[in-house]
Amino acid sequence: MNKKKGILSLILAFVILGLLVFTTAVGFGKKGTGAAKNIKLGLDLAGGVSITYEVKNDKHPSKEDMADTIYKLQKRVEQYSTEASVYQEGDNRISIEIPGVTDANKILDELGKPGSLEFKDESGNVVLKGTDVKSAKAETSQDDMKNKTYIVSLDLTKSGTTKFATATTANKGKTISIVYDGKVISAPTVNDAITGGQAQITGDFTYKEAEDLASSIRIGGLKLELNELQSNVVGAQLGSHAISTSLEAGAIGLALVFLFMCFVYLVPGLASSLALLIYVGLVLLTLNAFDLTLTLPGIAGIILSIGMAVDANVIIFARVKEEMSAGKGPKVALKEGFHKAMSAIVDGNVTTLIAAAVLWIKGSGTVKGFAQTLAIGIIISMFTALVITRMIVYAFYAIGIRKPSLYFKPLKEKKSFNFVKHRKIFFTFSIIVMVAGFAFLGFNEAKGRGAFAYSLEFVGGTSTTVDMKKDYTIEQLDEKVVPVVREATNTKNIQVQKVAGGNSVVIKTTTLSLAKREKLNSALVKSFKVDKNKITAENISSTISSEMRGDAVTALIIAAIFMLLYIWFRFKDIRFASSAVIALLHDVSIIIIFYAVSRILVGGTFIAVVLTIVGYSINATIVIFDRIREKLRVKNRNTDIEELVNTSVADTLTRSIYTNLTTFIMVAVLYILGVKDIKEFAMPLMIGIAWGAYSSVFITAPLWHWMRTKLVSKK
Repeated sequence: MNKKKGILSLILAFVILGLLVFTTAVGFGKKGTGAAKNIKLGLDLAGGVSITYEVKNDKHPSKEDMADTIYKLQKRVEQYSTEASVYQEGDNRISIEIPGVTDANKILDELGKPGSLEFKDESGNVVLKGTDVKSAKAETSQDDMKNKTYIVSLDLTKSGTTKFATATTANKGKTISIVYDGKVISAPTVNDAITGGQAQITGDFTYKEAEDLASSIRIGGLKLELNELQSNVVGAQLGSHAISTSLEAGAIGLALVFLFMCFVYLVPGLASSLALLIYVGLVLLTLNAFDLTLTLPGIAGIILSIGMAVDANVIIFARVKEEMSAGKGPKVALKEGFHKAMSAIVDGNVTTLIAAAVLWIKGSGTVKGFAQTLAIGIIISMFTALVITRMIVYAFYAIGIRKPSLYFKPLKEKKSFNFVKHRKIFFTFSIIVMVAGFAFLGFNEAKGRGAFAYSLEFVGGTSTTVDMKKDYTIEQLDEKVVPVVREATNTKNIQVQKVAGGNSVVIKTTTLSLAKREKLNSALVKSFKVDKNKITAENISSTISSEMRGDAVTALIIAAIFMLLYIWFRFKDIRFASSAVIALLHDVSIIIIFYAVSRILVGGTFIAVVLTIVGYSINATIVIFDRIREKLRVKNRNTDIEELVNTSVADTLTRSIYTNLTTFIMVAVLYILGVKDIKEFAMPLMIGIAWGAYSSVFITAPLWHWMRTKLVSKK
């Protein structure tokens, strides 16, 4: 790159940065398109719509039918937001909470009347029911003239496949009507017998018409028929203070990381810091573009991703330092640094991206939402590190900033440490910590305290609605109402939520006995002079159903398998993959133990914390393994494998320290400034980051060495 191109590159970088700042701060047009203020916020930050349904003609439906209906409704409402929640209220009611929307009537119209879908032949016989349809979706196809058309694809259950095969064989050339809520919504003609369990409905559809038909079929596939009981617009569960403190923490953390990178890596550090600002802008812009719902854990996740995005730059510039230590000039060292860091960056990010893809496909609710933000962060961080940072640092060099001392501080001679030799100490320490931790978990369970302190999202509880007679802010509710509720119910597991358009407040607590309900009612009457006759209460189920928890566990297992296969494929040695997965379990275990010991509430953020540590841990492991792989390629018969592993860990030690430190800084600032809910998210993350740093340095590589030399015979 010559000087002219260098100047143009810097101008381009600052123009991009300026556009991103303007877009996220102000936006374009009257509506401020692209502005951060237009990002859809979750129930905890901005409220949304709450709809309560009641089962039609059945006051005591079976638990199985209720669970099946709730799970299918959860999948249905995820079209509005992955953070939408569906839970049981009382014996025969189901509540839906959808964040980021305020028009309850529109949601009701789009959802339709759950249940009551039938497929009938021309004589009026029911040949198929909605419960026989596994899924329905609108798709794009081509007709015989290669013109684009829209169709509805159906995927039937096993019993539905048998029924439909019989019906289509008997009604070839005739119509089978699809009847929803007593009305015929489509009457396609049977062209051929359909025996494979998959069918297509064709016609002169627009995409919206095809999607509307598919939506009606999906919502009609519920086991129970529901009637709308009530709908409300509910306020945020947390106040504006939660958002402002989180943003303040993000700004401070970003500034600290900016200064740290400039101090440690000089000119390259400045380049990476500018790229980091572009990274933040692109993430916010992408959230807006894809209309993703941002919750409080989501904000924390983005702030965390800022620290993680530094990782690729640290890997690159650590390589640059090594090349300059070997006597190469800045230009050659930069080129070699980017080249040699490429494999570690790609492998680490692709491995995590595989996990995100599996979590997106197999997960639901919070897991799916986490997968979205994780994938976005990975893709954008790779782009900014490998493209934007490279462009800026090369531009600095091209315009004349070429003094070696601006690119390199002499490395101190590394003190040798035999990580492999002392592995028994580290392995023993880890085993003792985990055995003691899980023993404590079992002790809590045996004593009746429960292995964990589960939040309402996991165990459900009691929902109490009360007219407070005056309009309280969320901050006032936290300050005045929550302490009264805590004293009356003897629980810290409390959520408060305002109902828009009035003074009603919803108070959710752990399940209350009749005596505790009465005590709570009396406390509210005494403290706030409310009308006791206007206090209502219902038991509610968990918002994270057993099916959703099953989805999360299944997704994690599949993700681990695919990560193992990818590492095996890339490193040509299953021992790399095996030790990486064992290290993952090692890191996740400490998070589980910490939740058990600290009694921090296990809720939706618990899943986000575990998944974050999984992604973060595997990335750190890949960097060390990449260095071992590199050294193995040039080893000879006289190379000592133990020394090779020790030097590989030592070579990447600076990277391990710096990356974990920058991420820890972001989360620590979040913990210091954040509200209670944020603190309960940040603390386990800090523990996970610290434990992951220990794991990547002292466990993974020695574990691989043990597998190579002891567990599996050498070829």
